[in-house]
Formats: sequence, structure tokens, C-alpha cells
Amino acid sequence: MRKLKKAVKAYYDMEFLNSVEARTLRILAEYIGPETKMKKEHVEDTIVFFGSARIKSPEVAKKELHTIESKIAKNTKPKKTDFELHAHKRRMLEMSSYYTDCVELSRLVTAWAKTLSDKNKYVVCSGGGPGIMEAANKGAYLANGKSMGLNISLPFEQYPNPYITPALNFEFNYFFMRKLWFMHLAKALIAFPGGFGTLDELLEVLTLVQTKKVLKKMPIILYGSEFWENIINFKALEYDGMISKNDFELFHYSDTPREAFEYLKSKLSK
Repeated sequence: MRKLKKAVKAYYDMEFLNSVEARTLRILAEYIGPETKMKKEHVEDTIVFFGSARIKSPEVAKKELHTIESKIAKNTKPKKTDFELHAHKRRMLEMSSYYTDCVELSRLVTAWAKTLSDKNKYVVCSGGGPGIMEAANKGAYLANGKSMGLNISLPFEQYPNPYITPALNFEFNYFFMRKLWFMHLAKALIAFPGGFGTLDELLEVLTLVQTKKVLKKMPIILYGSEFWENIINFKALEYDGMISKNDFELFHYSDTPREAFEYLKSKLSK
């Protein structure tokens, strides 16, 4: 009779581990894996920052605007699309102030947290990518503090920014597991301007708090009142009976890093 080789153990069988049948194992791994690393780094609670991956730093935004302005200046017959791109880049330069504000707010929070008896309290946590996420991690980095990045594998935009603490750099496949880790340790949430992803994350958190699926006290800041009041008409929702007047107590608008920080500090100190 022929002699058979030993079969590959199931947990070494990559074809199996990547199969539909092993999906529950992969989901479980995205819970246990991050949990193990966070415990090792003594991370027990976080301040979560949401916001757009597309908001650039002022330096980058200015450079991109200068590039299109130079192109238009050199072209005797600039196209309509050139002017549209120029208008877009000008707006992105204006929006870049949110990047600066996010860096400063994260720095203030981290510097304050380091003065507390528990040096691992209130670790800044972002989605780990560019834009506002990068700004949040950068602020913590400038304050010589730890910060966490919960990245997600996407076909575009998402790559780890360089300011994440290496031991707290995570990569997720499943959005819902990533969201679980955003919420599980969060003691506060700051939502900066963003698109579909930011809106999805913010509204899910508001829903969980409103329906008391999250029972812990968790201040929620909408940073940039002009942006958020333009994007979500909460007053119209209340007028039409879709939310109650009490739901306005679930969140707080802020427009400066210092005001947002003082509000957070007063809430967290309790």
C-alpha cells in the first residue's frame, strides 16, 4: 500500500481558512487578535475620532491648488474641467483647517490624559487611514502619547498613516468587527466632517446611544457646526417627529479645539 503524507492541520490550511465555511473563525480572530494586543499595551479606554480620509493637511492642499493654478496659467485655452478642479482644490484648502484642528484637539486630549494617574487612559483611536484619521494619530504622536489605528482593507484610500503606535496598528476585513472595537473601549467620540463612512459610523453610534444599547456615558462631539447643520438637519427630523427633543442632548457641537477639549475634559472628569 502507498504511504500517505500527514494531512495539513485545519488551522494551517490556508485554503480552508479563507473559505466561506471558515468565515466564523476569521470573524472571531478579528475579535480575539486585537483584544490580545490591546491588553498587552494596557489600552482599556479610548477617545475615538471619525472623519474623512479625503481632507488634506494645509501643506498638501496648498500644493495641489498651486499645481492646478500653474496648469491654468500656462494653458492658453484651459478646459472647463480645469476650472472645476481649481474650485474643488480651493474648497479642499478651506476644509484643510479641520485637519489642523483635529491635530490640535488630539494633542490636547493626549497631553491631558498623560497627567492622569493611569497613563493609559483615553488613548486616541482613529480609523488608521489618511485625512482626519491621520490628523488624530498625529496629534497624539506630537504629545508623545500612544494612539491606535483601526484600519479596514479597501480598494482605495485606506492605508496606515505613519503616526499610529506600531503595536496598535490593526487591519480589519469586516466593517462590523471594526465598528465593535471603535465602540467597545470608547469613552468619547469626536466626529469631524466626512462622507458616507463617517455618516454611517456617527449615525450608528447615535442610534446605539439613543436606544440604550450602549449604556455608558459617552460624550459625542460633532466638530464643525456649520458643516454638520448643513449635512444633517436634526431640527427637521425633530419637527417631523422622527426624533425627540431629548435626542439633542446626545451630542454637542464644537468649533474650536480648545472648546471641544474643555467640554470633553469636563465630561470625562466626572
